[in-house]
Amino acid sequence: MAKDLYAVLGVDRNASEDEIKKAFRRHARELHPDVNKAEDAEDQFKELNEAYDVLSDSQKRAQYDRFGTIPGAASAGGGYGGSGYVDFEDLFGGGFGGMGDIFSSFFGGMGNTGRTQMRTEGRDMGVGLRLTLEEIARGVDKEIVYDRLSPCPDCGGSGLAEDGKEVTCPKCNGQGRVVTVQRTFLGDMQTATTCPECGGGGKVIENPCPECEGQGRVPDRQHVTVEVPAGIKDGQQLRISGFGEAGLRGARAGDLIVTCRIQPHEFFKREGDALHARANVSMVQAALGADIELDGILPDEKVSVHIPEGCQNDEVIRVKGFGMPKFRSDGRGDMYVHVNVVIPKKLSKKQRELLEELAEEMGEEVADVRSPLQKLKDVFNQ
Repeated sequence: MAKDLYAVLGVDRNASEDEIKKAFRRHARELHPDVNKAEDAEDQFKELNEAYDVLSDSQKRAQYDRFGTIPGAASAGGGYGGSGYVDFEDLFGGGFGGMGDIFSSFFGGMGNTGRTQMRTEGRDMGVGLRLTLEEIARGVDKEIVYDRLSPCPDCGGSGLAEDGKEVTCPKCNGQGRVVTVQRTFLGDMQTATTCPECGGGGKVIENPCPECEGQGRVPDRQHVTVEVPAGIKDGQQLRISGFGEAGLRGARAGDLIVTCRIQPHEFFKREGDALHARANVSMVQAALGADIELDGILPDEKVSVHIPEGCQNDEVIRVKGFGMPKFRSDGRGDMYVHVNVVIPKKLSKKQRELLEELAEEMGEEVADVRSPLQKLKDVFNQ
């Protein structure tokens, strides 16, 4: 029997999106392995994350509510199939494994709890977005879903509760560092270290926001629409300002850097702004010349290709203006059609006779590979 995801989060089935988020953050702070040393803390955190992956997504939640089963497992880091498949590659400058790493970063930034000092400004985050060649050709808007530290909705990113305020740290007097003196046989040795109360910021908060614990940011699932322009190259990056990691207590947020990854196409091969395609033509079309039609890369686009008389196998025909759209330009590259002359493996009696007549006309010797039985059948089929 499927587990009750609502019970895992500790909310009822009618819980709002905001209630689900708050419940997840509350339980995650209790269960995260960085703070909970119980043997099963990691398993409980994974279970909690799985429940949130489903219930925070409206489509997955509707499927779960209807059928009582957990939809396909969410990809690490919050990437989903559908409107935009996201590949998490280098979030925070290193390997990223989902909401667990977001919480590790969150705990690491709680300066006035004696934890490691964390930078004030938010860091850039990076994702890889998978796109088809057709999408690149026309340009597309893609919605992606990812996890990040977002501005706290309860305090607006300030880190302050309703009557809270930021004051000078009493331990370091606002210096951000404390000096300790140790007596040794060589004399007094002074050591300056980051202040454990303010984490080096020189300020502490009186009555911090309970939701973000004074950071002004909370782990959250972010939806953002990425406008991918036509003609973008594989590996090219788009920068979305302010959608990386939120800054500490209202400091500047980092950016989201989207790396476009273009999937191989079954028919076209792209080289810069040029498109390469292969077209099958019969030996008769190749010999006499023909006009054929291919599907273009844009929707409902048809490309007329003239096969010249005497066209050879692997000959390349250039069709101007039917390649890829040029990046941030109205122009297009060209299409290069590679001709594949198809020789029939089987011929009808009439077709063979015609080719034999052609061979005789051209003075060419050809083999008669028909068996006696085939020759007898030809006599009766006349």
